[in-house]
Amino acid sequence: MTVPRERENTAEQVARIVREKIKVETPVTGMVLGSGLSGLARRIEAQRFVRYSDIPGFATPTVAGHPGQLISGTLAGRPVLALCGRFHVYEGFSAAEATFPIRVLRALGAHTLLLSNAAGGIRRTMKPGDLMIIRDHVNLTWMNPLIGPVVPGDERFPDMSDPWDPKLRALLAESANAIGMPVTEGVYCGLTGPTYETPAEVRMLEKLGADAVGMSTVHEVIVARAMGMRVAGMSCITNLAAGLTDHAISHDDVLEITKAAGEKFEKVAIEFVSRL
Repeated sequence: MTVPRERENTAEQVARIVREKIKVETPVTGMVLGSGLSGLARRIEAQRFVRYSDIPGFATPTVAGHPGQLISGTLAGRPVLALCGRFHVYEGFSAAEATFPIRVLRALGAHTLLLSNAAGGIRRTMKPGDLMIIRDHVNLTWMNPLIGPVVPGDERFPDMSDPWDPKLRALLAESANAIGMPVTEGVYCGLTGPTYETPAEVRMLEKLGADAVGMSTVHEVIVARAMGMRVAGMSCITNLAAGLTDHAISHDDVLEITKAAGEKFEKVAIEFVSRL
């Protein structure tokens, strides 16, 4: 596997390359569509796309449910940019490399970022198919994408006292309420994967205050905040974490639940974009 080196091309240089390939309007938001949540891309109108494999510094995701396309178009009549799929640190990339696409979204004009993911439910009142607005997070990957020389434009020591923008969280909740979609709010814990957690690890995470757990997202919000972006996020609860159910956890099951719950996320996201 060839690991892209994000410092060989700056985000601004890559943004110019993307603009040469597709028309990009200044977006009201950039979006990251996580595992199995790329169905929202089908709702983007007048879309143009470029494959990750054709973008310097991007890698082709190797995981099912991550198509690997950057899409430009309109959603609810508003211009948006969508990263359709991720490449993860468990695929062999550094945290800085895995978050380079976020830097490109910012260079393409996105000041707001909507993150999404599939996650395991830790809070015992959760069930598969629930949607959780991310209120806060715990980074237990032991990685930080800002380690190293400061990228021009970044804040060296970004404040993380409220990384998930309160007004955007409220707007997500209002959007869900407007269409009658039940949502909850909670704390997301990011681990590296690719293994699912053990029952003992889930009990530990529960005591640490985590409501859901996954293998992405925490690095993206760190980089976004360093660049001054406002961030909102939503988790699709695809399974109960280990020890909370008798069933074994599989990625196929995660994608199946996400497919069923994805339409809920799509409706909330469309309403959210319309209100930005």
